Amino acid sequence: MKKGWKTRKIGDVCSLMTGGTPSKAKHEYFGGKIKWLVSGDVHKGQIFDCEGRITEAGMKNSNAKWLPVNSVVIALNGQGKTRGTVALLRTQATCNQSLVSIYPNEPEELLPEFLYINLHSRYQEIRQMTGDSGNDRRGLNMNLIKSIEIPLAPLSEQKRLIGILDEVVEGLATAKVNAEKNLQNARALFKSHLNAVFSQRSEGWQTKTIDDVCEVVNGGTPKTGIADYWDGKHQWITPAEMGKRLTPYIGETARSLTDLGLANSSARLLPPFSVILSSRAPIGHLVINTKPMATNQGCKGLVPSKAIEHKYLYYYLTSIVDLLNDLGTGATFKEISGGKLKEVKVPICPLPEQHLIIKQLDTLSAETQRLESIYQQKLEALGELKKSLLNQAFTGDL
Repeated sequence: MKKGWKTRKIGDVCSLMTGGTPSKAKHEYFGGKIKWLVSGDVHKGQIFDCEGRITEAGMKNSNAKWLPVNSVVIALNGQGKTRGTVALLRTQATCNQSLVSIYPNEPEELLPEFLYINLHSRYQEIRQMTGDSGNDRRGLNMNLIKSIEIPLAPLSEQKRLIGILDEVVEGLATAKVNAEKNLQNARALFKSHLNAVFSQRSEGWQTKTIDDVCEVVNGGTPKTGIADYWDGKHQWITPAEMGKRLTPYIGETARSLTDLGLANSSARLLPPFSVILSSRAPIGHLVINTKPMATNQGCKGLVPSKAIEHKYLYYYLTSIVDLLNDLGTGATFKEISGGKLKEVKVPICPLPEQHLIIKQLDTLSAETQRLESIYQQKLEALGELKKSLLNQAFTGDL
């Protein structure tokens, strides 16, 4: 560490406080003028306002209290990206018990902005304090936060680094937004072309239902506690394996069934080059199997007839994912039933024209994937650059 720098625990140099939630049964406690933060507000980075409001009575009858303006707030809970996320509080506000405010005891020794940038740069490290690398989903707490060691640079050095990092991080954030926008545009262009291909129909096209041109096959799961049903020769796929694939084709799956497992479940083997649709949680992931394959009950297998090419069907279903989702029903999670799926209309053209469409869409798909790869690499490079700069800053090398 650079000469003149020190290391201190947050609990030794900062005051920490949390808040509370007024009784939800008391409507008069909510909707007042007092700003009341919840964990989701930390994603704003700098908090100037929030949706939550409580009344003076709500504040008086709960553990909510005023937080120091310019304090760093950190989210204690959240299994998504929330836990461990920090923000700078730029307004007078209270909070619930899912947030902790951290404010330097001596602002002339530690600037809140310096503390914020340091904790922001250590997001993964802080999450792992709660067992994030395994199945342990405990939240952060006051004692854990107090134990975090932070570097203390001379005040002039803190101000210099804040000035540099503010400018650099803002530039990286802009570059990231542009890369993400380019990535979205590439995907939108492909989807737009898909829709155009299937809406511009020429002479000889017919409208059929999926039931007319495919056999719809349901899946199933053998009892997971019976070892003899598993790790056999029959590939078996679930929706979890189907998302964000670079290619629609899949031959090997994470799990497999034995003859006994297949016989003792409602799963059926689909012939190669069937189209497999995730029919729930979520609806709309699509793959094409290159080997005989069974599915669980969260999938529907579509075995094409001679009237429709499997890749043509794959592309068409990709173009109507939103429609398939609209057809889903269910309170806990949406699912599209076999009956609804069979009624979905499919535009059918002669096979030679299907082949031309497949060739055209394959070319466009390959170009889209090439662009996606470029933009993803750029996003990863920006993330690594940011990490490197922050590391240099807090080791005194910037």
